[in-house]
Amino acid sequence: MAHLELKNIRKSFGAVEVIKGVDLDIRSGEFMVFVGPSGCGKSTLLRLLAGLEDISSGEMRFDDQIVNGLAPSKRGIAMVFQSYALYPHMTVYENMAFGMQLAKAGKEQIRQRVEKAADMLQIRQYLERLPKQLSGGQRQRVAIGRAIVRDPKVFLFDEPLSNLDAALRVATRLEIAKLHHSMNNATMVYVTHDQVEAMTLADRICVLRDGLVEQVGTPLELYENPQSLFVAGFIGSPKMNFLTGQFAERYRADTVGIRSEHIALGEGDGAWQGKVIHSENLGSDTYVYVDIGSEEPIIVREEGTSQHRPDDLLTIRPMADRIHRFDKAGKPIRH
Repeated sequence: MAHLELKNIRKSFGAVEVIKGVDLDIRSGEFMVFVGPSGCGKSTLLRLLAGLEDISSGEMRFDDQIVNGLAPSKRGIAMVFQSYALYPHMTVYENMAFGMQLAKAGKEQIRQRVEKAADMLQIRQYLERLPKQLSGGQRQRVAIGRAIVRDPKVFLFDEPLSNLDAALRVATRLEIAKLHHSMNNATMVYVTHDQVEAMTLADRICVLRDGLVEQVGTPLELYENPQSLFVAGFIGSPKMNFLTGQFAERYRADTVGIRSEHIALGEGDGAWQGKVIHSENLGSDTYVYVDIGSEEPIIVREEGTSQHRPDDLLTIRPMADRIHRFDKAGKPIRH
């Protein structure tokens, strides 16, 4: 396992600065997830950790060793790419064994490592197949298995599930979670744009914005105590409801936020009133979109199925202790 330290890391491509001074501490054995909008620098930061891009300035340490100029092969890392990056002419076994063969490992050691990884990922029956004979999910498990065989200190995942359909994403996400629990001596850094992946896999999440760290914390810390309007709106699905103007003024704030599960619908007195625009019945939950005269409709989550129809007039009661208040700079108001 490795402890990773990033101190004032910057990366420019020509005149364009993509990473603008990142300070981050990734603990030994931790599963750290990078999230953020497209272009925020999360994949670039991962490539800097891998050594696939050179750092423009700053200091990167793996277990107190400065690795700024260290080749990827010397860093003790293994990377899993979005595109699988398997050799099409090699069998699954050959793909998984290739890195160890380059390192001049013995045949018996290679066989044991490959078979152990294949058993862990339930792909032993595919060892003699070519990648083209596998499904997308199976190919991604082979790519993960190839990384495991190298026994790295650090696993780097670059949006590994984004090419899979919904069902395969769930199954492979579970495999990665099991892998983390079974290999608790490895540090894992994972890039994704998927909210569910971040919330379910991470020990801690690093939210990036425009090449800078916006907030780092456990999934629940970010969900319940966002340190900025940006994080409040980015973490969680559906996103937090935001209200400004007269709606926020009564709470002595520039903007107030309330999550969809912290609102009650009913009839009679309430903080706000509005008409139903649309209801999304998902079986276990219903999302009700209500127009209360704000810039965007309020989204309310109700358990089970509900029978609200368009134009129904409803009263909305937000839970007072669950309202997030933000000032003009987008920072939380705590008092």
